[in-house]
Amino acid sequence: MSVVNPPIDELLEKTDNNRFLLAALASKRASDINSMLRGQHNRVLAVTDIDDITVALSGEDTISMAMEEIVDGDISYNEDRYEAALGHKVADA
Repeated sequence: MSVVNPPIDELLEKTDNNRFLLAALASKRASDINSMLRGQHNRVLAVTDIDDITVALSGEDTISMAMEEIVDGDISYNEDRYEAALGHKVADA
C-alpha cells in the first residue's frame, strides 16, 4: 500500500517530518474510528451480512480516513506532551 492522496509530504509536514509519529498518530486514530464504527455493527448486521463494516459505512478504510484528518489538521498532537513522553524535555504543568 502506498500513500498517494493525501501526499506523504503533506502528511509528514503535520508531524515535523517524523514518519514514526505519523504512523502512530494515524494508527491510533484509525483504531478509534474503527471502534466507533464497530459500535454500529450490530445495527447493520440486522439489515445485511457485511464483513468489513468500516468500508460499508464510510466507503473507505480507516487508515485513509485518519490520513485525511491529519492532513486537514483535524487530528494533531501536543508537541510538549509528545517530547515529554519520549523523555526529551519536561512538559509544563
